[in-house]
Amino acid sequence: MQEETARAAIDMFISAFNTSDDSYVPALLSQALTSDVVFWGPLGRSEGVEAVERFVRDIRRHPAGTGTMARCSAVDMPDEWARYRWVFTTPDDGPRLTGTDVVHLRRNLIDQIIVFAGEVEPSAA
Repeated sequence: MQEETARAAIDMFISAFNTSDDSYVPALLSQALTSDVVFWGPLGRSEGVEAVERFVRDIRRHPAGTGTMARCSAVDMPDEWARYRWVFTTPDDGPRLTGTDVVHLRRNLIDQIIVFAGEVEPSAA
């Protein structure tokens, strides 16, 4: 049951990267994150949904074009923390970024996110 709740929150978070319009990003994130979420990203620690929103919008504006974020593993939840792997692919066989996120849930929403980005790889043909 915990893994299903975590998976739902994670998939809602990922949907913010893939929405057709930037104006939908805040609503999608508000369904996945607590208002006081702590985000540990590539540039350090930040707090609040607005900080995560800036990160999502920056990824959406990738120089190679609008890409697609996808969860590419099951959600593993040994305790309160859940882990999953993801892949971000840009259009036209552009670069792929892979990584692992670790999230903590409170009241069925993500209250902490730690992003471990992997290396940029060429897309698989």
